[in-house]
Amino acid sequence: MADGVLSAGVNLEAFAQAISAIQALRSSVTRVFDCLKDGRRNKEALEGREKSFVSSFQESLHSVSRDLGELERLSNLVGKPSENHPLHNSGLLSLDPVQDKTPLYSQLLQAYKWSNKLQYHAGLASGLLNQQSLKRSANQMGVSAKRRPKAQPTTLVLPPQYVDDVINRIDRMFPEMSIHLSRPNGTSAMLLVTLGKVLKVIVVMRSLFIDRTIVKGYHENVYTDDGKLDIWSKSNYQVFQKVTDHATTALLHYQLPQMPDVVVRSFMTWLRSYIKLFQAPCQRCGRFLQDGLPPTWRDFRTLEAFHDTCRQ
Repeated sequence: MADGVLSAGVNLEAFAQAISAIQALRSSVTRVFDCLKDGRRNKEALEGREKSFVSSFQESLHSVSRDLGELERLSNLVGKPSENHPLHNSGLLSLDPVQDKTPLYSQLLQAYKWSNKLQYHAGLASGLLNQQSLKRSANQMGVSAKRRPKAQPTTLVLPPQYVDDVINRIDRMFPEMSIHLSRPNGTSAMLLVTLGKVLKVIVVMRSLFIDRTIVKGYHENVYTDDGKLDIWSKSNYQVFQKVTDHATTALLHYQLPQMPDVVVRSFMTWLRSYIKLFQAPCQRCGRFLQDGLPPTWRDFRTLEAFHDTCRQ
């Protein structure tokens, strides 16, 4: 391949000279308009002013004609790109002049990105499922139920005193968060988490495994008529219903069966980021409200605030 010439058929040296010719042509056109703007005001004699103006104007027009001819000559030397499109046949969809078919290329790119995202999340789900040891080999399936020992889940048999110690340590970690622990139904703990004057969260636990979360407003009633925590009714406000859905997603994200205390501490750290639910702007669009709602999503890693539609 020669110097300055691409294999696609474009002469780079002529292309650079054509850009310089365009700049020169623009300068020549600017001088024409400057000449028309200045007129004859700087000359003394009337006859001398007219001759000087005509001479200057003709010289500017000649410069425009000369630069335009040079640009046309260089444009013929640039060459045409190769017919092989860099995106193969799919890239030709963006060149279709028919209005009905024009969006096909952008839709194809969007479908490709969606497919990559689906593959990424499928890989994460596969990793989480492999941690749960749900696979059974053919030999295990052949063993009778009497001989096969029943595995006891370690996260459900922790003593209540250990659970209380973990909750008390978490309560001391966050001064703006108060945690009230109760056991109305035996050994299973129920937490009432009050986050400043922003919201209240009912956390239903089995040992150190969080089973369910309900988020309500600070001034909403969280008790039933008989004085027990209401673990079934939703919040009356859409913003706290959104936070409840995100908290359920966080429970699926923070999964570490070997270290359940780390899971609870990570979830409480994520929940604490809602202390500025109505004060933090969205990190993507910079707005405080979108469709009448504040940023209700908190990133699991950075704890940054996003609107539900801006996080994708």
